[in-house]
Amino acid sequence: MLDKTQVERLEAEAVNSAKTRQPLYAARKKIFPKRASGNFRRFKWLVMAITLGIYYLTPWLRWDRGPFAPDQAVLLDVANRRFYFFFIEIWPQEFFYVAGLLVMAGVGLFLITSTVGRAWCGYACPQTVWVDLFLVVERAVEGDRNARMKLDAGPWTARKLMLRLSKHAVWLVIGAATGGAWIFYFADAPTLMGELFTGTAAPVAYITIAVLTATTYTFGGLMREQVCTYMCPWPRIQAAMLDENSLTVTYNDWRGEPRSRHAKKVQAIGQSVGDCVDCNACVAVCPMGIDIRDGQQLECITCALCIDACDGVMDKLGKERGLISYATLSDYNANMMLATAGGSSSINPSLVRTAVGTFSDQVAHFHIRKIFRPRTYVYMGLWSLIGLGLLYSLLTRDRLELNVLHDRNPQFVTLSDGSIRNGYTVKLLNMIPEPRTIVVTMEGLEGADMVVVGDDIPAGRSFAIPVEPDRLKTLKVFVRQPADQIHAPAQTFKFRVEDRASFESNEYTATFNAPEAPK
Repeated sequence: MLDKTQVERLEAEAVNSAKTRQPLYAARKKIFPKRASGNFRRFKWLVMAITLGIYYLTPWLRWDRGPFAPDQAVLLDVANRRFYFFFIEIWPQEFFYVAGLLVMAGVGLFLITSTVGRAWCGYACPQTVWVDLFLVVERAVEGDRNARMKLDAGPWTARKLMLRLSKHAVWLVIGAATGGAWIFYFADAPTLMGELFTGTAAPVAYITIAVLTATTYTFGGLMREQVCTYMCPWPRIQAAMLDENSLTVTYNDWRGEPRSRHAKKVQAIGQSVGDCVDCNACVAVCPMGIDIRDGQQLECITCALCIDACDGVMDKLGKERGLISYATLSDYNANMMLATAGGSSSINPSLVRTAVGTFSDQVAHFHIRKIFRPRTYVYMGLWSLIGLGLLYSLLTRDRLELNVLHDRNPQFVTLSDGSIRNGYTVKLLNMIPEPRTIVVTMEGLEGADMVVVGDDIPAGRSFAIPVEPDRLKTLKVFVRQPADQIHAPAQTFKFRVEDRASFESNEYTATFNAPEAPK
């Protein structure tokens, strides 16, 4: 115990402390994070519940699109090359919407990082969420930190074997559920579920589940923090996103140093002492196994569990919370200048406090307005513009498309009566899950008519043709023009398509070729 308080000093050592930095490819040291409690831990539970709930439950949501389309709310229909998202249907040629969403995600990540640091890594990254889930299982089976460390260091017994097998079995079940949930996004979930258990699903479904089970089990259960440290590029990129007004998890050594385990004894002999009692609670709860008191580190995912642990210790000691807190570099530097008398001495915590022990009015504190600065507005503006552009394009896009391809060989044919005929491949794309009757009309090209090959539609300048829901209708169309109406070797005209029920229309400008007039 430290002095006469009820604060226990934990025997926790950072896996890569500032005093003993490990080489880049050092062997992994096992980390046994202690369970934390506090506001940030509760927030992480909430985020984990929401994100896992969205992932596992979304494929089972239904959305009625009528009798001609699937009723799964979110579906990547690879076989028919469709992406359904509630009332939105995306075709392959509209993949730019997905690309736009990815760009928005990237800009959003820049925005979040520049304002609140690696909040994505600490709370919502899939690696973080699944590691948290695996740690819940580990604690439930093997106990909290001390029990797990004792079990790991002890000899192999029947109890240890049973506990380890139980833990890994649950991890494998979670991994299988992760892979199973993923494949449900690519087919009707209830149908695929039945096929999986009857052994009639496609081999790729079983292969995908096996691969995702293995990766989830390996990354979430075995590698854990190694993924963030060695595999993820973001820790090495995020530094470029931060500035002096970005919020990051910070050990405020301007009030914590010099640290002492026996503060009252040190004060009794007239020495300065900070608020840190060197209890190592912040190290014990860190899922990355680092010591935040060593300063900003590549490994830190800013999950803020060290804040919860430290705040709990400060509460027991009757001191103000925030020895470890979210803070900006500008506030930290200002407080360090205050605690060191402008940099002329070592840290003296008494310089940041009044005679009665409260913080001086000169101590800088964070305010939400500090994160709203030009960089924030630029990212917010860019993100909003991309989103509004995608939304406008989505709301105004055509659901009826027309594409025309002129025959290359021959360019034209001279008929027995002297008239000239050109061939075209006309593609009608009905992009809604309902049948349509499309009216195809020819505009321009005086005296010409058209006929559909293989259909009993009489020759004319207009005809109606049914198109199935969500389907492409391909027609072979011949356009004929009498010889006395031809005035140039190349004339332009338009194919126009229209759905008179919905008033949607589209048109395509085509070329009619004819032989050159003799000179």
